[in-house]
Amino acid sequence: MAVDRFITDLRRKFTQGDIVIQLLYINVAVFLVVAVCNVVITLFNLSPALWVNWLELPAWPETFVRQPWSLLTYMFLHADVFHILFNMLWLYWFGRLFLNFFSSRHLRGLYILGGICGGLLYLVSYNVFPYFEDKVYHSFLLGASASVLAIVVAAGVREPDYPVQFMFVGTVRLKYVAVFMVVLDLLFMTSSNGGGHIAHLGGALSGWWFAAGLSKGHDATKWINQVLDLFSGMRMPHRKRRPKMEVHFGDKQKDYDFNARKKEREAEVDRILDKLRKSGYGSLTEEEKKRLFDASKK
Repeated sequence: MAVDRFITDLRRKFTQGDIVIQLLYINVAVFLVVAVCNVVITLFNLSPALWVNWLELPAWPETFVRQPWSLLTYMFLHADVFHILFNMLWLYWFGRLFLNFFSSRHLRGLYILGGICGGLLYLVSYNVFPYFEDKVYHSFLLGASASVLAIVVAAGVREPDYPVQFMFVGTVRLKYVAVFMVVLDLLFMTSSNGGGHIAHLGGALSGWWFAAGLSKGHDATKWINQVLDLFSGMRMPHRKRRPKMEVHFGDKQKDYDFNARKKEREAEVDRILDKLRKSGYGSLTEEEKKRLFDASKK
């Protein structure tokens, strides 16, 4: 059936896609499921907020204690089409850029770390600053913005002079993009969406923490990836029995050539990475950039 083929195709693209594509799929899937459930609930004259609030991050600590999972679920929820559209566009653009400097595991871990730090700063701010005392009891946070800003800032810290092209603006260095977004959030902390802007700042801090720490050998996302690996079983691959096969003498030479070429490619990538660490992304030639990009997709 057409529906079965469609679902199979989506599953295949999700499995074969990189971490950016997978995060996009997860966010869009959650958005569609929540939207459909809300339509059904509304048809019965019930309020969708009654169950969605259990997935959003509450500002009031007593409510948060009853739903601690919301510190994770909120970063995959979005209020409307424009909310998810802009967040996913930024995730796609800067997620791709991030993968030029870091690994897929780093992006996966930082998405979660940025969301956690953004949520925690939101919780603390709403219960510390008197400005929010009238809003703390009925305020909830949702959206991937803190996670996305963590990715933007981490890329900006790692390669501040990397050129980014913007329509109608032209070429802007990455560090200015990150600084502009952080300053914007600082200025709008007392706006109607103050909680969202505070969460953005928490995500930005986590991005700086990750990138600055990684340059010194400390990976702030390591524990998150270890937990995710534990639940996903990625560290426990299923061993398959190798089928018996007839080995011909001529195949040995093919294996030798293949291994030699593989070793040469790995040595070339190591050389490019060493040059990147010492001199920055701008020092790479176009051919070296292409080879590094191709290697990051494998």
